Amino acid sequence: MESLVYQLISYIKAKMPALITVDEDYGQLEAIDSEDKDTYPVVFPAVLLNPSETEWSNLEGKSQKGKAIIIVKLIIDCYDDTHSGSGTLDSIRVRADTIRELHQLLQCYRPDGDGEMIREKSRFYTWSHGLKVYEMHYSVSVTEKIMETVTTPKPKVTISARKL
Repeated sequence: MESLVYQLISYIKAKMPALITVDEDYGQLEAIDSEDKDTYPVVFPAVLLNPSETEWSNLEGKSQKGKAIIIVKLIIDCYDDTHSGSGTLDSIRVRADTIRELHQLLQCYRPDGDGEMIREKSRFYTWSHGLKVYEMHYSVSVTEKIMETVTTPKPKVTISARKL
C-alpha cells in the first residue's frame, strides 16, 4: 500500500502544481489545534492521502488480490467572506473547480498499473481555522504477487579414497 501512496503523491503534485502540500495523512489536520503533537504545519491548499483498508482474497500460491480504499482529502483555507453581497462569491467556484480537477485526475487512474481508482463516496465538511475539507473515498484493485522459489536439493557428493 505504501507504493500506492508514493505514486499518488508524485502523480498529484506533478499534475496539480498549485497544491502546496501533497502528503500521506498521518493526522496533520487533527494536530492543528494540539500543542502536544509533534508534526510540521500543513500549508494549504493541501491533499492528504490515507490508504485506509484493503480486503484481500487469495490467488494461486501465496499471491493475493485486494480491494483497497484510499481516502483523499483536499483541504482549502476559506478566509473569503462568501455571502451574497460580499463580492468574493467566486471563491466558491474556485474551490469547486479545484475539487473537480482533483477528481478528474484520480477517477480511472491506475496508480500501480493494476486496477482503476473509482470514487465510491465523498463528503464535505468544515474544520477549525476556516478550513474546508473535501473528502473522497476511492477503491482500487491491487495485486500482490509472491513468487515461490523452488528449491532443489543439493546433490550429495561422496569422496572415497582408492588404494592403488
